[in-house]
Amino acid sequence: MSTPQTDFHRFWLTETIRLREEFAGPLEDGEANRRARAAGGDLGKRIQTRAIWLAERDGLLAALRHWRQGGGLALVALLAFALLGGAGLALAALGSEQKGPINVFWALGSLLGLHLLTLCGWLLGLLFAGDSGGALGRLWLWLSEKFARDARAAQLAPALLLLLQRRHLGRWGLGLLVHGFWLLALTAALVTLLAQLSTRNYGFYWETTLLDGDTFVALTQGLGALPALLGFSLPDPATIRASADQALSAEAARQAWAGWLLGVLLVYGLLPRLLLALLCLGRWLSGRARLALDLSLPGYRLLAERLQPSSERIGVCDAAPAVMPGIPASALASSPAVGAPAQLVAVELDESRAWPPALPGAVGDAGILDSREQRRRLLERFAEQPPARLAVAVDPLRSPDRGTLALLGELSRSAGQTRVWLLPPPPGEVLNEERLDDWRIALNQLGLPHGSASPLAWLESGHD
Repeated sequence: MSTPQTDFHRFWLTETIRLREEFAGPLEDGEANRRARAAGGDLGKRIQTRAIWLAERDGLLAALRHWRQGGGLALVALLAFALLGGAGLALAALGSEQKGPINVFWALGSLLGLHLLTLCGWLLGLLFAGDSGGALGRLWLWLSEKFARDARAAQLAPALLLLLQRRHLGRWGLGLLVHGFWLLALTAALVTLLAQLSTRNYGFYWETTLLDGDTFVALTQGLGALPALLGFSLPDPATIRASADQALSAEAARQAWAGWLLGVLLVYGLLPRLLLALLCLGRWLSGRARLALDLSLPGYRLLAERLQPSSERIGVCDAAPAVMPGIPASALASSPAVGAPAQLVAVELDESRAWPPALPGAVGDAGILDSREQRRRLLERFAEQPPARLAVAVDPLRSPDRGTLALLGELSRSAGQTRVWLLPPPPGEVLNEERLDDWRIALNQLGLPHGSASPLAWLESGHD
């Protein structure tokens, strides 16, 4: 059985199974519980083992793979949109066709306006909305579900959101997506802006009706102070005042304004997004490493007794007596030799049949399974010590009902190799060919080898 690659995906599947049982009722989990008990570990590990087995059986593991593929496609679509959107911001700021003078503050607003608004929105969401990833995060979740194209994947999204609430992973995971998107968009804008300024001749000016020139001088030099520390040019006050209402033709003035624009975009656009993306990444990795199941939830508390019985949790209370009480020889003779590498078991045989046949020494007799309790005990023993080869004898005079076929499936998964022995009819009985065909069709659907020939030689040696 394929298993999820990371603890996060195992937690995700476990939470999905919990929600499914909470809303739709308990699942048929007898075999899953046996496997979880046999696998051992603490209660959290056993709950995960049970959930992964149920997810594989019910198709949720395949749905998770589809959802992850859909998430990857959604991420690629968002990244492509970021690249195109960033380039579009730069072209809108400078004009895709014109070479005339540019209002420098209109250009700056086109480059950083939407970025600053969304950044403020994310910070407000972080403070007041908890695990909010913003509209972009919700868009990615919606696209992931649509691209998955698997109806079973719809159960995964609510479980993911609940899981992301642990350790506040939602705010950091979706925050990483948001800041990564804007980091890529602003990088594309910076590269496009640099290409435009390197291949075209632009002049820059500013104009105002309400404000005076000193305000624009102070604003320009205040915004350019940090970029100037990184080596970007900063127009002097005389150049700023001379650029009012008309662009200067001097090359030094044009270069000073171009360098100032690039520096402001880098310092107030890319660097904040880069630092916030690194912060979100660090908090995401830290929270993910400390992620654990909340065993106090009612759905998990109900599983404690089934997966970790009280007798197992308490352990050994009294020391073993010096002399063990004797076991009657009859009990030893009737006890199935579960430790043998090969086992023969029969399912619901009529009392008129002589059973078991003469068995080779290396083949153990697991008895006849008639009751549910007998089935449970044998499956639990096989879960602890699975036989290498198992032959299951069935009476083809009976109909292949769903309960028997489900038992055959569980038995086959508890052994290395399994064969079904379709017993010949007793003397005086006539086998109905139509019913025998029903058995063959059902066993073929289960993928179980079957036949009427005795499997004892195969059980003993591993080959016919």
